[in-house]
Amino acid sequence: MLKPIIVVLLVFVLQGCVLTKVVTVPLRVGGAVVSVVPVVGNVADAAIDTTADVIDLVPL
Repeated sequence: MLKPIIVVLLVFVLQGCVLTKVVTVPLRVGGAVVSVVPVVGNVADAAIDTTADVIDLVPL
């Protein structure tokens, strides 16, 4: 009886918003670190940020 309740609670907790944040937060931190590199840093940060925005839009 306890196992189905745990599964249902996990489904509610691990919805798309939480799962996409698990992926995109490290991407955004990596982009912030890369952005300190002169000349190419801002371009790479913009590309990474755009990718993270697209991942955030994925409906899970």
